[in-house]
Amino acid sequence: MSAQASKKLLNVLKGNQEAVPPIWLMRQAGRYLPEYRALRAEKGGFLALAYDSDAATEITLQPIKRFGFDGAILFSDILVIPHAMGQDLWFETGEGPRLAPRLAESRLEDFVPAPERLNPVIDTVRKVSAALPAETTFLGFAGSPWTVATYMVHGQGSKDQAEARRMAHAEPERFAGLIEAIISATVDYLANQIDAGVDAVQLFDSWAGSLSPAQFQKWVIAPNAEIVRRLKARNPNAVIIGFPKGAGGKLAAYAEGTGVDALGLDETVDPHWANRELPKGLPVQGNLDPLALIAGGQGLKEAADNILSAFADRPHIFNLGHGILPDTPIENVEMLLNLVRKG
Repeated sequence: MSAQASKKLLNVLKGNQEAVPPIWLMRQAGRYLPEYRALRAEKGGFLALAYDSDAATEITLQPIKRFGFDGAILFSDILVIPHAMGQDLWFETGEGPRLAPRLAESRLEDFVPAPERLNPVIDTVRKVSAALPAETTFLGFAGSPWTVATYMVHGQGSKDQAEARRMAHAEPERFAGLIEAIISATVDYLANQIDAGVDAVQLFDSWAGSLSPAQFQKWVIAPNAEIVRRLKARNPNAVIIGFPKGAGGKLAAYAEGTGVDALGLDETVDPHWANRELPKGLPVQGNLDPLALIAGGQGLKEAADNILSAFADRPHIFNLGHGILPDTPIENVEMLLNLVRKG
């Protein structure tokens, strides 16, 4: 059997069912692992790790070595794209990312692009690809244009993405120009990841849930569809997962409008509803509540069983509905793996 044929997760992404669903967890390479915390203490902050290809390679591989997940997710961040587009990027301890100058007060045209900032990430992809077990699917990723734009406009995360939403309404041509610039940079970035060795890529639209249906069509569906179109034009074999967090009832429209190969579901989505409403045969990924994983016990078993039963007749990748939380007990991750794999 070829290495590609033995990759269960990739097989599901291509529309095939597996008797036992493959599993990986968003943010599985990170702060809940003692080996990650030790390396971060040695090497420095998050961004220093992400741009150190040897460290990022080790971090990407850590959860594979410990748990044997079916998928490895590149250790990086969605904000490397605005960094490469010319914004300054840093992380405030305990507060998260910062970007400057904010586009609410500056012009994209004045930024000096620095695409070389992405070179260490692509080096990481090459190193991980060479080191992964043959059966492990390697996942790259990028932020979707709407979510990336919200950070670029506001200069940091926000609860309601008000500044970006305001710009989209008040200056739609300017905002469309920003979205197009992000699309172009993202397609190049993902194409380079694929060329360097990832098997599939995921588009994270973390703030998709903050938009009205009309704005969702304009700033989520249309830009992601354009990324899918351009990426598949460059690489017809590209495999793309879309994850529009908070999309809710707009998920079917997203799936049909974007042309993604698989759809990630957040924890607020009823899996039985999703199985009924989404296009037949579309692979889905998700959608355990990260807090259920922290709680463990019978509640975790019931939640996992509910998801597994909902998607029993559909190509399904087991995952969380969002990223694993830093205080997640290691033993609960092991319990979840046993539940999914019936160990």
